[in-house]
Amino acid sequence: MAEPPQLVNHFPSLNAVLHERAQGDRCLTHIFGEHDERVVSYSELHERALGILHFLQLQGVKAGDHVVLYCKDNEQFVDAFWACLYGGIVPVPVAVGISDEHRRKLLRITSLLGNAWLYTEEALFNRLLVFDAEQDSSERRVDSLRNRLLLVDRIHDLRDHGTLFSASLADVAFIQFSSGSTAEPKGVVLSHGNLLANIEGMATAARFTEDDVSLSWMPLTHDMGLIGYHLLFVAVNAHSAIMPTDLFVRRPLLWLLKAAEKRSTVLCSPNFGYQHFLKVFASKGLPDDLDLSAVRTICNGAEPIDVGLCDRFLEAMAPYRLPNTAMNTVYGLAEASLCVTMPEPERRVREVALAPHRLTIGEPVEVKPAGTPGALRFAALGTPVRHCRMRIADNDGEAVADGIVGHVLIKGANVTCGYYRNDAATEAATRAGGWLDTGDVGVIVDGELLITGREKDILFVHGQNVYPHDLERLVQHEPGLELGKVAIAGAYTPGKPDQQVILFIVHRKGLEEFAELAGRARRIIGEQGGVEITHAVPVQRIPKTTSGKMQRSALAAGYVAGEYAEVLQEIDALQQQNATGDEALNDIERQLQAICSDVITDKSVGLDDDLFELGTSSLALSEIHARVDDLWPGKLELTDMFDYPTLRLLAERCAQDD
Repeated sequence: MAEPPQLVNHFPSLNAVLHERAQGDRCLTHIFGEHDERVVSYSELHERALGILHFLQLQGVKAGDHVVLYCKDNEQFVDAFWACLYGGIVPVPVAVGISDEHRRKLLRITSLLGNAWLYTEEALFNRLLVFDAEQDSSERRVDSLRNRLLLVDRIHDLRDHGTLFSASLADVAFIQFSSGSTAEPKGVVLSHGNLLANIEGMATAARFTEDDVSLSWMPLTHDMGLIGYHLLFVAVNAHSAIMPTDLFVRRPLLWLLKAAEKRSTVLCSPNFGYQHFLKVFASKGLPDDLDLSAVRTICNGAEPIDVGLCDRFLEAMAPYRLPNTAMNTVYGLAEASLCVTMPEPERRVREVALAPHRLTIGEPVEVKPAGTPGALRFAALGTPVRHCRMRIADNDGEAVADGIVGHVLIKGANVTCGYYRNDAATEAATRAGGWLDTGDVGVIVDGELLITGREKDILFVHGQNVYPHDLERLVQHEPGLELGKVAIAGAYTPGKPDQQVILFIVHRKGLEEFAELAGRARRIIGEQGGVEITHAVPVQRIPKTTSGKMQRSALAAGYVAGEYAEVLQEIDALQQQNATGDEALNDIERQLQAICSDVITDKSVGLDDDLFELGTSSLALSEIHARVDDLWPGKLELTDMFDYPTLRLLAERCAQDD
């Protein structure tokens, strides 16, 4: 078997990596559907990047300029990303979402960057113009981008090559904006040296080589998708394949069907992906002869890892010959150029059970036997990869012994030098000796890292980081929902692998009035933030620290302890009483209700219930849309769900003759 390549001492930049790999026979496959894909050799990718670079330079883009990549299409993104690197241009990936908050985040990023260029499709830009026209005049920013607009639609000839930039390890490769805060997005600056160091570290730890075949559905705007499952496999000179995230959401079983077809050896998914896959698998199944025996590694990261979910996934896939040693539980973050720790490859997931009340910083953990009732289950995440150092520290930044809970600090060639134009954030994250505080809390047990929590209140929603204050801000202008009266917190409860998102509202009147207030908040947060509220809870007050900061963790702890169980039962009974479930349904309404009952399992959906006020997540909406499209092809776009938010309206639309 081939050996992992040495990269840091061999290549001066990522540009040199692709230039050398273009001399070989390896390929990147873009998957668009079950029978629709395009194979691009690394040689062709090299040529396409040079052709697009020529287009960029003709428009006036120079080395050192920032180009925001706002592309739905993975192939367009990859071509443009490498074109920027080849020209010494700094690409800035930004996800294309369906909510207003995604658009606001894009505009805040372009504003922070200053004179950035925008690389996108004409249709996407026109949607931004429509959105911008609906904003207050002081908030309008899109029209100012016209003079620095780079439209993919205008690129027709790639025969001419642009002028290459001689990049070094110290040069900035790209800026990765956090997937969390939209109000104040932080741009992680990553150099060619950072990336090559981490890629070499990951390849060495997991023994990735040119013999591997990777397949990923993670978005290329996410560090795992871009660094871990594109740049890494170009660097190790391996075949790779990428499928769009929305294709996985609509057809999750296609992920492993394609993995078997291509004899993929390396896959990846965060928690929500396994859960989504298993939900569809339970109803549809897989072909009996599906063979996943080639898979040796499935990296599981990007959000807290649920050990029970790992077990269920591996057990469900065992009949298809997926090795029970394939699950690779890892830990990382964008500031580390992706990866901090990895366990030994091709071993069973190692679980550690800890007493739930012994997780305070500076205190020793209490390890419990596996299966102890009430104990918290954590996945062991391995040891630091090459070029990365890690320290578990107390509140003063001093290292603590193994078995003591502390802040997770990192340092090394793979670690960012800071956040773009944000000295305050850089200083806040930097500890004595140049250590970077990840914001996570962890402990070393039996030589391996366990992540026990998050110092801040960050939420993990479908593989993305979401900040509570961003969601709270969305409703601050609604009567009764002003800032200080609303708090959002994440909570993990026994038997539920996903983090629940709980909305707390200060409310001292009756539950009828509260239901209306909570419904408005759910709709706004679902529509604009794309986040499903699991439960809305009325509270007398929101606890705060002496300095005035919300204690969201105290609210979450009360929820987990059952303090609000009685009022939630009363709210549920009230909703059932007001439901219109006994109304006669026509055939289309009946089919739509069956779809919603299958997708939204924790609440009933009446004909006139607003899906957004119910707090339906963007993932659930995508699944509902996919099933509607199966029954009535082409009748609805996903964005039409905003115009037809109830089953009655959806049914009327599906019944129309276009």
